[in-house]
Amino acid sequence: MEKTEIWVDGDACPVRDEVFRVAGRLSLVVHVVSNGARGVRLPEVDWVKRVIVAEGADAADDWIAERIRPQDLCITADIPLASRCLERGARALSPTGRIWTSDNIGQALAGREVSRHLREIGALTRGHAPMTGSDKSRFLSALETEVQAALRGAEAKPAALWRPGLFD
Repeated sequence: MEKTEIWVDGDACPVRDEVFRVAGRLSLVVHVVSNGARGVRLPEVDWVKRVIVAEGADAADDWIAERIRPQDLCITADIPLASRCLERGARALSPTGRIWTSDNIGQALAGREVSRHLREIGALTRGHAPMTGSDKSRFLSALETEVQAALRGAEAKPAALWRPGLFD
């Protein structure tokens, strides 16, 4: 079995440094994928790979979803990307430490669609809360748990989920 790699949805990831710290300790490759719109500083080490994709709403997500493998882990706040990673048998983790699974991703996708609809009709919705110290602590704990499970070869439960547009 190939070694676990970590895929970071890099444009707005507030926990890159934490990922680098854990990956460095465990000698894991980290792919930081972005559309290049922001200059993201990365450590100058051979195990951190910068991937710049073309501009576009889902270009980074598509790049990750096409390449992630079952033994890998994706760090993303993007719920549809997390769902796509789960469908490929990989693991997914939010920057706040929420472990995405086949048991909770469906509800998150549905909630995202409700929020999108409310915004479309002009209702006020809350944005993401700012990161707190407890969020980062929860993230580090969840990251360690997920990486260790991936390294052991424990299977993530693949998700077979409904997504907007999937069956239209």
